[in-house]
Amino acid sequence: MSFDLSSLGAGGVIIAVLLLLSALSLALIVVKTLQLWSARSGAAKREEALAQWASGKKDQAEAIAKSGKSPADRVMAYAMQSLGKGFKGPALTTELLRRGNEEFARMNSMIRLLELIAMISPLLGLLGTVMGMIQSFQALEMAQGAANASVLAGGIWQALLTTAVGLLVAIPAAVAATLLSARAESAAQMIENAIGRLMLVEENPNAA
Repeated sequence: MSFDLSSLGAGGVIIAVLLLLSALSLALIVVKTLQLWSARSGAAKREEALAQWASGKKDQAEAIAKSGKSPADRVMAYAMQSLGKGFKGPALTTELLRRGNEEFARMNSMIRLLELIAMISPLLGLLGTVMGMIQSFQALEMAQGAANASVLAGGIWQALLTTAVGLLVAIPAAVAATLLSARAESAAQMIENAIGRLMLVEENPNAA
């Protein structure tokens, strides 16, 4: 069974907006999932790179780090390249922090938009319900109590439909935003761990 959204009055407009938000939400979920798919990968390769670095095979270690696809691999590769050129101290630490923050910001981008969709969708649904209920009771008042109960019930279920649609849009967006945000934070921690291990090995090769 199908129905025309225009038959829902103001609720139809809100449902149309919610459907657009749903399409945007699904697109964001797909894009961010693909982007963060390999964000926590490469742990074994980084361990191998650290072992090579500790044994003095710095070129091989840097090559292994550069072959990785995760943010931690990219920051570690830059750190190894800089250390190999004699760039160290507070200046290198500051630059690595900047690069780490940049990687985290890139991973976290658009997740806030998902959170916004999850927050406003139920509110839009509730707005549609309230407007629909107002219209239903206005119709009842104009009919001076002679309105058909089935007509009134039909208006009420149409009004409640916007809340249901709002929740259906919000729930997947909220779940995805939480999971994606957790994955980005975990990947950021891996960057910190990788750089911390590298600096420790640089100072004390036996710590590898």
